[in-house]
Order: sequence, then C-alpha cells, then structure tokens
Amino acid sequence: MKFRASTGMNSAKFAQPITSNPKMTYLKGSCPNMHIYDAIIVGARVAGCATGMLLAKAGFDILVVDRDALPSDKPHSTHLIHPPGIRRLRDWGLLQDIENSGCPPIHEYGLAVGTMDLMAPLPPDGDVSTAFAPRRRVLDAILLDAAVAAGAEVRPETLATGLVYEQERVVGVRLRSGGREVVERARLVIGADGVNSRVGTWAGAQKYLERPRRLTSIWSYWTGTSVTEVPTWRDDHNYAFAWPTNDGAVLAGVTWRSEDFKRLKIKDKEAALFGVMDRFDPQLAAQMRVGERIEEWRTGSVPNYFRESFGAGWALVGDAGYCRDPSTAAGITDALRSAEYLAEEIICAWEGKVSEEQALARYEYRRNVRQRPIYEYTTDFARLDPYPSDVLEIMTKASSVPRFAQGLTGLFAQTQDPLEFFSPHNMSQILRETGAPESFRIGALKAISSPNVYRLPGVPAVMRAMLASRLGDMGDYLREAERARNRWRGMTGWQSNPELLEEKWSTPAS
Repeated sequence: MKFRASTGMNSAKFAQPITSNPKMTYLKGSCPNMHIYDAIIVGARVAGCATGMLLAKAGFDILVVDRDALPSDKPHSTHLIHPPGIRRLRDWGLLQDIENSGCPPIHEYGLAVGTMDLMAPLPPDGDVSTAFAPRRRVLDAILLDAAVAAGAEVRPETLATGLVYEQERVVGVRLRSGGREVVERARLVIGADGVNSRVGTWAGAQKYLERPRRLTSIWSYWTGTSVTEVPTWRDDHNYAFAWPTNDGAVLAGVTWRSEDFKRLKIKDKEAALFGVMDRFDPQLAAQMRVGERIEEWRTGSVPNYFRESFGAGWALVGDAGYCRDPSTAAGITDALRSAEYLAEEIICAWEGKVSEEQALARYEYRRNVRQRPIYEYTTDFARLDPYPSDVLEIMTKASSVPRFAQGLTGLFAQTQDPLEFFSPHNMSQILRETGAPESFRIGALKAISSPNVYRLPGVPAVMRAMLASRLGDMGDYLREAERARNRWRGMTGWQSNPELLEEKWSTPAS
C-alpha cells in the first residue's frame, strides 16, 4: 500500500495546548502557518474512504486518518453488498477490482419460512442486478487505494483524541501517532468511525428512532459447499444465512434473539450452529460437516438507531450516523450510499450553490428518507416474531409469481421500497394474480381488491388498515408514513423530493 507522501505528523502543523475536557480544544487567535484541509475524515473504512475518494476527486484537500494499520481486515463484518452498492462501485470504477479478486457474483436471494420457499433473481438497481460479498480485507484495500489515487492523504495508526473548536464551531481534530499529539485543522470534520463514533460523542450528536438490539449472530467460513447464491432461513427462534465470498469459501451463520442468546449462554458454537442448520437445511449442514471450517468463530450484535449527523463544522457518515440490525446485511450498501449523499451535498456547498448548513441538513434528510423504510423493515424482520398465517399466505402467493418474487428479494436487496411493496395497490395485484385464498382475511382482501370494488372511495384506505394491522412494527410505520403522505402529497418513499427540507417527516420530530 502506497500512501500519499506524508511524514505522518507535519512539523509545520504544531501541537496546540490541550484542555482538561477531552472533547474540546479551543484555539485562540490565528495560526498563519497552519495548513487547513478542506475535510478531515476520522475512519478509513468503507464510508470514510468512499467519502474521501469522492471529495478528493472533486479537487478538495482531504486527510483521512484511522487508528488501525492499513490495509487490514475487519473480521466482524458479513460483507454482503447489494445491487445499489455494487452500482456505485461500478460507477466509481472499482467493480472490476472486486471481480478480479476472485469474489463470485451473486444473482439470487432466497428466504425459507413456513410455507414459503423463495429463491428469485435480484431486481436491478438501474442496470445492476448482481451482488457480491468480498472479504473486507479485499474491499477496504480497494477503497483505500481509490482514495489515495484520487489525491487524499491517508494516515494509518493515527488516533483522533478530540475535536478542536473556535467560537463554538468545530475547526479541527487532535491526533496522536507515534507518541506525538498535534492539532490538524479543516473546514469540516467528518466522523466515519463506526457504531461507537467518538466524533459523534464529542459533538454531542443525539440518537433517535432507537430500537433495542434484536439479534446476536455466530458465523464462520467453510470450503466444500455448493452455495452460490444467498439462501436464508427463518422461524420463530432463529435466522440463518449463507453466501459465497473470496477464495472459494462460504460464509454461514445463525442468529438468536439477543435475550435468548444471553440466556442460553452458548459455549459450543459449532454444536449450536449445526443444531439450527440441521433443522433448516440438512443438506447444507452435511456439506459443511464434510467440508472444512477455515477461520475462527465470530460473534456479533449491533444497536439500531439514527443519530444527528451534522452541526457547525462536523458531520457523520456510515454507521456513525445510522445503524441497523445486520439481518438484512445492509451495512456496506448503506455506507456507500451515505458517502455519496454526503459528498454530493458538501460539494454543492463548497461550490457556493448552497450554505454548508443547508447542504448538511439536506444530506441527513436524504439519508433518512431513503433509509427509514429499510430500517423499519429490518428491525421488524429481526424481531423473529411469527408471521400471522394470513401474512405468510400472501407472501407465499407472492413468491409463486416471478415479478412479485423479485419484489420479495428486493426488500432484502434494497431495490424494492417496503412502502411500495406493502401498498394496497401492490397487494391487490398479488391477490388478483394468485390462486384461491385459504383464510377468511385473505378472502376479504381479495374481494375488495377486485377492480370494480378497489376503485370505490375509501377502499384502499380500508385495505391499508387491514394490512397494517397484521404487520407488527412495520405496520405501525406504514400507518405513520401514510399520515405523512396525507399531510405532504407527493412525498412517497424513496421518490421523496429532497428539496423539501421543511417537511422532514422522517427526522426526530416524527
């Protein structure tokens, strides 16, 4: 790995006095010889390197720092990238590097639950309908190289120890490396430092729309299996997953509700995993036993939240500003998207098109409007609550029709808006095109979904209420989103107008 020429700590950028508050250093007066970066990004993983690359490509002076040696692996990641993330990597000229790494493309996702056994092609994001699951040592090195090639300066093994303020605005960061601590200044400090973001903590960024930790996972890597796509399995107790990655290996894992995982006090991870996999897919379990587990066991659980993601002189990107249960493997895709959104808005501000405050507000708003439906779908899915029989019936019916089956895979792959999939219009189409109903409720829904009845005033609202009442937390969100739509016509799911900054139904006020 070659980094842009840097001594690590430029002697011309002298250290400032340190206050007793680890969050703040206040600079008094000016430092005429101090270099001021356009942005300092704390964290050189997916979100940090992607943001740094995009800003450096636009001609800005960017410093990216990370406490770890680089490049390096990030083992507590399941590293699946859905089509929206792959499209961005393709557009940035990086997809070929992933393909050259030997990581196989993925074309189908599946979910087996109750009577539904789904495996369907991925609906496209634009013209991209493939996924990849490159190991993080591969992906992170590709993004790091891209940031450096774009002109960003990167300092590995450099710890951020606090923010620097001037008249209540963040103007820099305290950094420690090799036993020395200095201050570096910037127009904007960006926290890309993950779930436990120190930048977010120092800036006082508050979390909102929090949900409890839902699931705890154990996983590892095997050779000798036939997995080429993404099969997943779910019941009232567990969720399991598998997908191919580099070097002919397959990642496979099992989750429990976090409270169950603590109660069970699992010590023998192999016995616990195979106990679940034998129930879900005995054939794959047999292949895994015959094959070889090639790495140690991993265990993980993450919180669910949005966090205030901008203020005077600072912003958050990636997991620092928004995190969700990993059951839908959304983390990397979300990080790439938020990096793009943030870079686009910062460039608008620095080109003088809008103020910095307007640009950063628009960034957080765009992120929330795009991610909130995915967040609600994910946190609801991760509860592992039993699907009501009528909900399972309609999902099973949908899985029997190719275009609706693709819609189901798109919920996981982030190419299907949950608000649109569970809309009365889409549900009515599913019911019209599938067989005779088995339950009374589905029969009633099918009756009112007929064209002559569905067009009557009030019928879609009745259908929406019937659907929402059966969808748990996701149903609550569908009702909330509909109330917002009634207030602000034209704002619908992912098609919302990001210019309507005064109408932020997906922010803490909601």
